[in-house]
Amino acid sequence: MVEFELYLKRNSKRIDDYLASFFSDSPHPDIQRYLYDPLATYTANAGKRHRPLICLLACEAVDGDPERVISSAIAIEHFHTAALIHDDIEDRALTRRSEPCLHILEGEGLAINAGDLALSLVTGTVLADEGLDDKTKLEILCELVAMATRTIEGQALDIGWVRDGRFDLTIDDYLLMANHKTAFYSGAVPLAIGGIGGGGTPEQVAALRDFGMATGLAFQIQDDILNLVGAKESTKKDFRSDISEGKRTLIAVHALANSSRAARLQEILSSGTGIPAVLAEAVEIMEESGSVKFAGDYARTLVLGAKATLETALPKRRARSLLLSMADFFIKRCS
Repeated sequence: MVEFELYLKRNSKRIDDYLASFFSDSPHPDIQRYLYDPLATYTANAGKRHRPLICLLACEAVDGDPERVISSAIAIEHFHTAALIHDDIEDRALTRRSEPCLHILEGEGLAINAGDLALSLVTGTVLADEGLDDKTKLEILCELVAMATRTIEGQALDIGWVRDGRFDLTIDDYLLMANHKTAFYSGAVPLAIGGIGGGGTPEQVAALRDFGMATGLAFQIQDDILNLVGAKESTKKDFRSDISEGKRTLIAVHALANSSRAARLQEILSSGTGIPAVLAEAVEIMEESGSVKFAGDYARTLVLGAKATLETALPKRRARSLLLSMADFFIKRCS
């Protein structure tokens, strides 16, 4: 287990406890039942909380006090919750982290409403932070608004390409979509906000942002890989759902451009099938064309370059070491 993974395990409960504090003060029991309780349950079904925790690390890496950005870190996790709720509805997903999606449990209307509340908490959490001066608060809010916009743009591409049956896509098209949909809010903005809140120089903030973009993109690519060939993921209900949903992943785009069986792969991606044998056939095509290996190598190159950049931009500190270990963690997951 790499250093960063240990850091996540040891500190995620702090984030969990802080998040739980937002969902227990409803003005009416039915509002609690139909809104706050479902959102609290969904939020508690946690991932690794890496987004808020890397925001704190970035603040520490520029010699700032991580307490100054705790509200911003929590705001980013609220956005992540909202994005997942809405994404599950848009993808017609059934499960999230091995549990039924919120719209399956509560219906689409209440799930959308809960996602909207989580979105309102993004700016509200920062605005309510009395420990932040107005200048820093405004700068962080601008980052959060830009983050939301970029993510929504990426989601529009992801959904639109599938709806319109688009297969005329290049690797550059994929990279734009994945950067917008994932890298901004999973890496670049949490790290940039941490640097801003910690009083980092413009050069340090820029280096943190670039590191976050590279590792955030690698994070998305490795998720795409694991969805197809991950050993642990193979036991989950949504294993190979990227194929069933016709996702234009880096692996799929590369295979469609390089495989002699591209027509068959396009047919499978367009079918919406969930038949395991057909899904396995699609993975076979992608592996034969070298596309799974191509994606893994691409992610690995991204994080190795990102590490080299960050090492020269930040002073040698425990927090910098943990951020560099984050890159190693992503390489490990891609292997």
